[in-house]
Amino acid sequence: MDNGASSYRRFLDGDDKALAEIVRNYSDGLTLYLNGIVNNISVAEELMEETLFRIITKKPRFNAKYSFKTWLYTIGRNVAIDYLRHNAKQSGTSFDDLEDYIHNEYDLEKLYIIEEQKLTVHKALKKLNTEYRQVLWLLYFEELSYAEVRYVMKKNSRQMKNLVYRAKNALKSELEKEGFVYEEL
Repeated sequence: MDNGASSYRRFLDGDDKALAEIVRNYSDGLTLYLNGIVNNISVAEELMEETLFRIITKKPRFNAKYSFKTWLYTIGRNVAIDYLRHNAKQSGTSFDDLEDYIHNEYDLEKLYIIEEQKLTVHKALKKLNTEYRQVLWLLYFEELSYAEVRYVMKKNSRQMKNLVYRAKNALKSELEKEGFVYEEL
């Protein structure tokens, strides 16, 4: 059982400090992931709060087949999709028009070069479709396993393999259009 799962179990048993641990350990990453779906950091923060509110009030059963993080992000993704569907009906916004936000920390020595590369990657990710951004974000920035990402995104093995392949190729193509230079660090 991972730390999040044990904290959730303690929360269900009445330990309020365990809930604080969950919020401290998962709120930032969940917010950034949700921002990648809704392209609005304020809305992403509200959706993160809604996700945590759901686990506090509804106390859904944790599926130990996957990590707690995977389970929580799946709930968050569902909350975000519900939000987008609701807003799409009201505003006519397309689900495919969403943009992504990425943030990574690198060593100070190569900061200037890496910042330029980050901007290039950010621009390229913005041009990818939503599923491509999500799968790349979950795999490489949230460091979830393929099985966990499959579960979050509700894909089978073959769909996941194809999605990752296409997402990587699409990102590479966009990076090459931007004149991205691959550098050994």
